[in-house]
Amino acid sequence: MKILAVNGSPRKKGNTASLIERALEGASRLGAETKIIHLGDISISGCTGCEGCRDSFNCVIQDDMQDIYPQMLEADGLICASPTYFYNITSLMKAFIERCYCLENFDPQDRSRWVSAIEASGGKYASVISVCEQHSEEDMGFTAPAMTMSLQSLGYRVVDDLKAVGYFGPGVVRDNDSLMREAEDMGARLAGTILLRKRT
Repeated sequence: MKILAVNGSPRKKGNTASLIERALEGASRLGAETKIIHLGDISISGCTGCEGCRDSFNCVIQDDMQDIYPQMLEADGLICASPTYFYNITSLMKAFIERCYCLENFDPQDRSRWVSAIEASGGKYASVISVCEQHSEEDMGFTAPAMTMSLQSLGYRVVDDLKAVGYFGPGVVRDNDSLMREAEDMGARLAGTILLRKRT
């Protein structure tokens, strides 16, 4: 069982990364092999809308996203996490999500019909983590749904949606034992759901 986490924060030791790491600890308890991709460490451009992937289902842009596609397809589960930047996900996470467009197969006669490669292969499972410095979930704006709705369209069942509000200083979320346990439980629930599917 493999679970891949994608950190949309430019910080590798910030609040978003801290919650990811704790979630992966929970998944590891159930035997998951885990990996984090820090989008701030690699180079990914946004989708250009060129439709070069229409027939091949392979993105024509040659950058670090090409290394991520096979990892996504191999992983049983995915965690996407982003801090809130102006009521939305970061540009790093937005570029990552845009570039998953090539995994969708649209009916050329009616583009309201589509099937993703992940859905066609039987579907996968995901969890979402959103972080915001303000103390109200309203101030997160579209951060959580931007990830959740995109993952659902790609064929993932989103098992959990963890929202952390009121955190600004790098890594201060680690001082909240209750929230960190919630993140750990989230990771265990994702891994447990994957195991349940394998047994079903």
